[in-house]
Amino acid sequence: MSSTAHDSDAIVSPEWVEDHLDEFGSDDPEYRLVEADIDYDESYAESHIPNAVGFRWGSHLQDSIQRDILHKEEFAEIMGEAGISEDSTVVLYGDESNQWAAYTYWQFKYYGHDDVKLLDGGRPYWMENDFPTSEEKPDFPSQEYDASGPFDGLRIYREGVEDALELDVPLVDVRSGEEYRGEKIAPEGSPETAQRAGHIPGAENITWSENLADDGRFKDPEELRDLYAEHGIEGDSQVVTYCRIGERSSITWFSLRELLGWEDVRNYDGSWTEWGNLIRSPIEVETDDPSSRASKG
Repeated sequence: MSSTAHDSDAIVSPEWVEDHLDEFGSDDPEYRLVEADIDYDESYAESHIPNAVGFRWGSHLQDSIQRDILHKEEFAEIMGEAGISEDSTVVLYGDESNQWAAYTYWQFKYYGHDDVKLLDGGRPYWMENDFPTSEEKPDFPSQEYDASGPFDGLRIYREGVEDALELDVPLVDVRSGEEYRGEKIAPEGSPETAQRAGHIPGAENITWSENLADDGRFKDPEELRDLYAEHGIEGDSQVVTYCRIGERSSITWFSLRELLGWEDVRNYDGSWTEWGNLIRSPIEVETDDPSSRASKG
């Protein structure tokens, strides 16, 4: 079905999506195409794949008061209003190399949506390769969406990370080397949502972008396995992924669980925003600059 280098049903090619644009435009909710962006006004609002529904990540897919994902009832309401049912085949894509789309995919799975897929390459690949676009926003009939779960086996909370440290569970810090080493708290242009810099002790730094080839699509399974094996991570135990707020780590979560088929991969969406603000939480730094050195707790 996917026409990609991957056998997984979790990913589809741009060519496959182009071949199914008519189905995505039907009032029948069997197929739905969703763009999830952080820069919604400069992305979806300007142009998008024909018949795609647009979600602004911060307001449609987050509870900004709780700093949490949507509650199940809120998730079901948003999906139903977009013309999506729990039985829809949903294909997700978005800006910034699918970071926000991968996070949305993880949230769909968290609430038990079986038939959800990620468009390989996301919005950048589609736009750069002259696939068709549209400025029209579809208006689909509302649906009753019956969310299930939540399935907490896909997610890990602070207490679980603390337990993972005791058990030497592999942790993958997907942030930049500068963030990992403690030289900066957040990427350029992002708010510094933590008080301290560094990383969770023992975490391996394998950046989220290392999952992707030069054209923005996912590397093939052999390349992905070799990448993680170089760091001693081979999927024979639980694996925890994290970043700053959980969106970049969703790319790695997707690679490991959905493309490599590793069964116990959990996304720590509290990520550095939570851990870097905890008083006396253990952290490690790798910088010689005393002004940016953080306490190990």
